[in-house]
Amino acid sequence: MTILQSLVPLVRIGTRGSPLAMMQARLVAKLLRQHHGLSETEIAVLPISTGGDRSQKSNASLSEIGGKGLFTKEIDAAMLGGQIDIAVHSSKDVATVLPEGIVMPVYLEREDARDAFISLRFRTVQELPRGAKFGTSSIRRAAQVLRLRPDLEIVPFRGNVDTRLQKLADGVADATMLAVSGLNRLEKMDRITAILDVENFMPAPAQGAIGIATRHGDAKAQDLIAPLNHAPTHSAIIAERAMLAVLDGSCRTPVGAWSQLENDQIELRGEILSLDGQQHFAAQASGPVDAAETLGAALGQRLLQSAGTAFVAQWASAP
Repeated sequence: MTILQSLVPLVRIGTRGSPLAMMQARLVAKLLRQHHGLSETEIAVLPISTGGDRSQKSNASLSEIGGKGLFTKEIDAAMLGGQIDIAVHSSKDVATVLPEGIVMPVYLEREDARDAFISLRFRTVQELPRGAKFGTSSIRRAAQVLRLRPDLEIVPFRGNVDTRLQKLADGVADATMLAVSGLNRLEKMDRITAILDVENFMPAPAQGAIGIATRHGDAKAQDLIAPLNHAPTHSAIIAERAMLAVLDGSCRTPVGAWSQLENDQIELRGEILSLDGQQHFAAQASGPVDAAETLGAALGQRLLQSAGTAFVAQWASAP
């Protein structure tokens, strides 16, 4: 081996450049070193600027500018072009249909999937004064909040965790919602005012789970990451993403999901809401974990049938 060859990392990890994304990628690097006895120099974490990140300054919603794929397009291209070997993603930000040539076979053990209510002045959603400003660019969170409090004003609130917390401090909004998992990974649990119940605030499908993607057919990369897979999390995410795929899976779709696993059984709950939160449909199903994908798809179909074609049509016409 030449000196130049010895300086080339064995594994190149691609990720977004946000503090949370970099922390998640470094966690994967740490786990790979532990499992395979690799040195610091054998794994490189490469931040990649994505269209989703660059668009945050405009504060436009993802549904207006292209959807979830904006957070992975450049990373996918780097993978397919051979610039990186694996990609680390927040699973809820990954489109339900992966680009041709890319697979996501591994999920780390899931963190707390719930959402957190954050406010500097009020303890709960119910305590917010009439007409208060609620900051979020998630149509799911907006619909869930409006379902309970139709009087609130939803204001755009994009950016990484620190950016959104600063917007709250600056008075852009009276309250917001963030994923508990992200706050925990960034050691910002002290910023949580209250953890929200899943009955009224069902999390996004795949929320709280870190996914690892590779090129299809890249046996070396897939063998490398295989030991990191957490089987119960994998089953839960497969079920939730299968449900989401049936329900459209775009950023125009207010969809919630909640999975619980016990022994070899999975219980999946799902919901869809109108954009203003005033229409709501929920269902649940259970079955063996080895049929998680089938279970999720079937639950998605049940929700569509319950809601009806007129309800679903509003998504296509949403701004």
